[in-house]
Amino acid sequence: MMAEDFSGQTVIVTGAASGIGLSQAKLFLENNATVVALDKNEIPLQNSNLYTLIGNVSDIPTFDKLRELIQKVSGKIDVVCNTAGVLDDYRNVIDTSVDQWNDTIQTDLTSQFLMIKTVLPIMLEQKHGVFVNMASIAGLVAGGGGVAYTAAKHAVIGMTKQLDIDYAGQGIRANCIAPGAIDTPMNAADFAGDGKMAKWVADETPAKRWATPDEVAELSLFLSSERSDYIHGSVVPIDGGWTAK
Repeated sequence: MMAEDFSGQTVIVTGAASGIGLSQAKLFLENNATVVALDKNEIPLQNSNLYTLIGNVSDIPTFDKLRELIQKVSGKIDVVCNTAGVLDDYRNVIDTSVDQWNDTIQTDLTSQFLMIKTVLPIMLEQKHGVFVNMASIAGLVAGGGGVAYTAAKHAVIGMTKQLDIDYAGQGIRANCIAPGAIDTPMNAADFAGDGKMAKWVADETPAKRWATPDEVAELSLFLSSERSDYIHGSVVPIDGGWTAK
């Protein structure tokens, strides 16, 4: 485990009730950060440096509540992990309803935009801030999701690059992570029944295995630290070699 000291820093993590978001929240707390954890479900963590907000990242009123909480906690934000997201069942255009398209785009893309709009003014005033946005291998290649998920994750990458270009000179740093096969509750369907789909995914991954959420959290910690200060507007795959094929 990386040894970092985030004492005095405030970190926001969305999707913190399970999977990658939960692992990120735990790891930042272990490294002395104050964590503001956001999810629509109860967050199964207890820590004196943890502040939780139950809300849907797709809803604008959630971010009004977040602004209020930030002021109560510390009035500053050093790191944002935009992690919350949903899958789209690998549906193609014909099988994707307009409602599902809108919901996927809202949750996987617009929520990140809303978060950035909320905290960027605070970061600019501080002249420092880091965004770690959650993309996916579906943001780099086809086949990692359906049409809505793939479109949203491609857009996350573009948004992250533009964000960094626009504000890097003012102390802002934005990168995104592109996970491949990560064993999280969001991917539970792949392990259902005889786990045939999960085995196929592992077989098709050059590393021949699924990763754990903790591995993605470790990468998030590094990208949030001063050790990665010269990494800007980048997409970092963590996919066992999937996109190298």
